[in-house]
Amino acid sequence: MQLTVLVDNNTLIDRYYLGEPGVSYYIEDGGAKILFDVGYSDIFLQNAQALGIDLSSLQQVVLSHGHNDHTRGLLWLSEQEYFADLELVAHPEALEPKQFNGEAIGAPFTARQLREKCRLRLSKEPVWLTEKLVFLGEIPQLHDFEQRQSFSGGSDPVDLVLDDTALVYCGVDGLFVITGCSHSGICNIIEYAKQVCGEVKVQGVIGGWHLFKVDGRLEKTIAYLQKNNIQELYPCHCCSFKAKAAVHAQIPIQEIGVGKKLIIT
Repeated sequence: MQLTVLVDNNTLIDRYYLGEPGVSYYIEDGGAKILFDVGYSDIFLQNAQALGIDLSSLQQVVLSHGHNDHTRGLLWLSEQEYFADLELVAHPEALEPKQFNGEAIGAPFTARQLREKCRLRLSKEPVWLTEKLVFLGEIPQLHDFEQRQSFSGGSDPVDLVLDDTALVYCGVDGLFVITGCSHSGICNIIEYAKQVCGEVKVQGVIGGWHLFKVDGRLEKTIAYLQKNNIQELYPCHCCSFKAKAAVHAQIPIQEIGVGKKLIIT
């Protein structure tokens, strides 16, 4: 499998691409070509072109969850001629309205609208995209220190972001976990990935971890990562510098940004 970062908060030094607070990864696994999240704007299209990636050959688009920093790029993707041929995979709640402090922060299209534009597949259960790559569906709570927190404000409806999910590649050296924001909890995601794939060894994790404070939860997260001896860690997007520095002090983490390519065997 090859993964290329099309959207991230950061861009790599001396790599002149565009960044924004969002996520989009282009994934190739054999003949399968998959886009995981689409960021906030059209920069995933611009960066793909600059990287020489032809998105017209895509077969699937997968959404990690329904927040607009991961889905708003659908406004531009839906204008492409090839969009009607794509299968879009997401949790059933990913396309439901979402608000924070009275502001709409959800996807730009409803499920009904997308069914008229592409082939929509909604699932709470795991979906195997290829023989080795799986969409996890709804993530259960498996660690008591990773309680789901409401992502809403004021009088907004309670949103526990149950649609937050991830992809997992079953590689030769173990599992490689690909996350969007990890509202579900990064350790919950990894542990569920092991259950779904029937594999205990985890070689790496890339994506947002939704960790911002140096606190007890972060300490338990670091302990979990150490216990599982995960060698390749790429925390990005919604993960603060303080949190990343605290992890790096005990487990080396890798630099990540737009233009980064990973090859996982």
